[in-house]
Amino acid sequence: MRRALPKLAALSVLTAGAVLFSGGTALADTPVDEPDSFTSMFTVMATPDTVIGTNGQPAPGQPGATGTFNYRINSDEDVICYDLTLNGITGEYQSPARTATHIHEAAEGAAGPPRIAFPNPEGEGDTRTSSGCLQGPFTTGVMANGQDTGTGFTVRQIEENPSAFFGDTHTAEYSAGAVRGQLMAVPMGGVETGAGATEAGSTDAAPAALGAGALVAAAAAGAFALRRRAGRS
Repeated sequence: MRRALPKLAALSVLTAGAVLFSGGTALADTPVDEPDSFTSMFTVMATPDTVIGTNGQPAPGQPGATGTFNYRINSDEDVICYDLTLNGITGEYQSPARTATHIHEAAEGAAGPPRIAFPNPEGEGDTRTSSGCLQGPFTTGVMANGQDTGTGFTVRQIEENPSAFFGDTHTAEYSAGAVRGQLMAVPMGGVETGAGATEAGSTDAAPAALGAGALVAAAAAGAFALRRRAGRS
């Protein structure tokens, strides 16, 4: 049984790519309205110390920078909604992909191709944000083996193995990634995340599943979603 995700608990996410893109906000794929329900949600706590270069070696990102990428997925409609927040990121975005903020497919400590390219977070001062929803089919602008690295990708693949994906963002100074973090499933108010979600007896398992950092992210994302809804009313 799938249960609609309360809008106030909305969460969303972030990543990087491979044609040089610099500055400005660029749309990725098809922007759509937020669906009425979600099948799963994920969070990313992105930091500079987990960045890996394309050679598979550590490539430290921007010191002191952080990213909170919250994602909500409706895999039936191939829709991903995102609330991305960057703190301490400076300089222009730059990436071979169509935008510089992505979800990549790779496990912790490994490099991998971008699968979804998101509009880059923007804003004045120390904080940059980006929010919305995208629907597949997805493209990144990065070519590998004669096709775009988003070709054939669906958000259901994230549900099946979230730890095999990470979110990041790239800048001209930190081209390998300014911050990066692996996706982590977030319990959906009594429904376990992931493909084939089932009723859970309670949400008491949330602290063990998330850890303090992710719970803080969840609370922040809920507050941000509330502000977004208030702005639309």
